Amino acid sequence: MVEVVPIEDPGLGNTSYLVDLGDGSGLVVDPERDPRPYLDAAKRHGLVVRHVAETHLHADFVSGARELVAAGASLIAPRGSRLAHPHRAVGEGDEAEVGDVTLQVIDTPGHTPEHVAYLLREGATPMVLFSGGTLMAGGVARPDLISSDLTVPLAHQAYQSVRRLLGTLPDGVVVRPTHGGGSFCSSAGAVGPGASTVGSEKLTHPAVSAPDANRFVDDLLAGLGTYPPYFHRLREVNRLGPQTFGVDLPRLAPVGDFEGATLVDARPIDRFARGHIPGSVSVELRDSFGTWLGWLFEPDIPLVFVLDPDQDERELVRQALNVGLEKLAGRISVDDWADSGESLAVIDLIRPDQIEPESPILDVRQESEWEMGHVPIASHIELGDLIRSVGLAGPGSVVHCGHGQRAMTAASLLARAGNPPAGVATANHLEITQAIGRT
Repeated sequence: MVEVVPIEDPGLGNTSYLVDLGDGSGLVVDPERDPRPYLDAAKRHGLVVRHVAETHLHADFVSGARELVAAGASLIAPRGSRLAHPHRAVGEGDEAEVGDVTLQVIDTPGHTPEHVAYLLREGATPMVLFSGGTLMAGGVARPDLISSDLTVPLAHQAYQSVRRLLGTLPDGVVVRPTHGGGSFCSSAGAVGPGASTVGSEKLTHPAVSAPDANRFVDDLLAGLGTYPPYFHRLREVNRLGPQTFGVDLPRLAPVGDFEGATLVDARPIDRFARGHIPGSVSVELRDSFGTWLGWLFEPDIPLVFVLDPDQDERELVRQALNVGLEKLAGRISVDDWADSGESLAVIDLIRPDQIEPESPILDVRQESEWEMGHVPIASHIELGDLIRSVGLAGPGSVVHCGHGQRAMTAASLLARAGNPPAGVATANHLEITQAIGRT
């Protein structure tokens, strides 16, 4: 039995895979930019990574395929991706002998036009389907990342691809998708990360339960929310071939002057609240740090980071590079700033019982979260839109999101724009509504 090792990125909601090919070599499917997790996992399992397979041109992260090629692997990628760096181009009907197993290529357009899935066979027996974004537990990956003209045709192709896979593969084939629930590449209804089986999806998948293709497409498109703008440029970055860094990622050099750069404070929000460098933007270092960093800042803007000594600088750099942000101009200490005589700014963290009943409340969650319930008197601007819409927020707003991190990012953007908030509420909408007595 082939061993498949999932390597998850909870921040992006994605899973890459290391496959033991039975001869001491390993295959990695859809790797992210930093090669260390795959090389370390291979070492733990006594393997050498000799093969890499891409299911499609990724929009949500910079591919690590070139990194693994630089470490000695060969790359298999869809013919339609037209990669500008060395690879073996494959499409429908092609097979690749990798180690003691065979990868059978199946064209599966839908998420993207060039998308393929890889059916791993041991001898003549189909075992595992690496489905990328085509077939996921309970859904498919979104079809609207290429252009508005292609969205509906790709949605119909997704329907056809899923039904073809479920109609031709044995029930026992394990489905290993790259995108999962929580990924901005996913559609509503998708769950995960985690494996499913062809048999399970035959019973529950929307492409099977929908009465026809049009209903499937309508439901799919109706459930799509916003996504980060960097999705529009990373496909081309991956096609041309990103810069490689190896396992030793760049370090952040200490700086005293950040003129011309954007200052990003990656400390926990309670530390930011107590005192931060004026004009800095709070983006707490956490699993979703890279997503929000890439959502808010363009790649041509130099970034200087505020970090405390107990935080993981390498993880910050990894997440920034993973979304294509490479102008990492250094780091600065808030203590050094204060010790030099410079002033610090504060943004209050507010309990629900501290909110005045008529205080303007700004909710910065995603539209889907807002629709599931919100404070009746609140206004709503998604965090991803706020950087271009700071003037639309009411003066002296209490900002909230549910846990506080996104709200603090929003509050710091407002303060930087000269529209300081009254504070950040770390409570959820139900707790706030109850506290202010408005239902």
